[in-house]
Amino acid sequence: MGTHEKIRLMREVRQWSQEEMAEKLNMSPSGYAKIERGETKLYLDKLEKIAQILDIDLIELIQSSEKNICFLISENSQLSSNYYANNDASIENEKLKLIISHKEQILEQKDNEIKSLREIIELLKLQTKSDNK
Repeated sequence: MGTHEKIRLMREVRQWSQEEMAEKLNMSPSGYAKIERGETKLYLDKLEKIAQILDIDLIELIQSSEKNICFLISENSQLSSNYYANNDASIENEKLKLIISHKEQILEQKDNEIKSLREIIELLKLQTKSDNK
């Protein structure tokens, strides 16, 4: 069973329409339909979002019944190539590589959150000063 077939099956099990799934993914229903028909390349970010919406592990989503698909990720988190492996150790290894590849993105997001919170604190201090006058 291919990834696109697994996505369709899992959507149907949840009794969601293609339109509902497209809405959850912030995309058009016709664009989502192409995913289920296997007409669209699925990159890591879209696969992660689909796995999150379906509440399953990314590896479980992309794991095929015939072989295990593992992705090689470059340092800039762009899909660079793929290869096929037949053992669980390779899958676990690739899963760990995926987790590590997102550390920079997560750290950057946290830095932005900290910056925003500092700005909010400064605004609140200014507001408190003006209220006390």
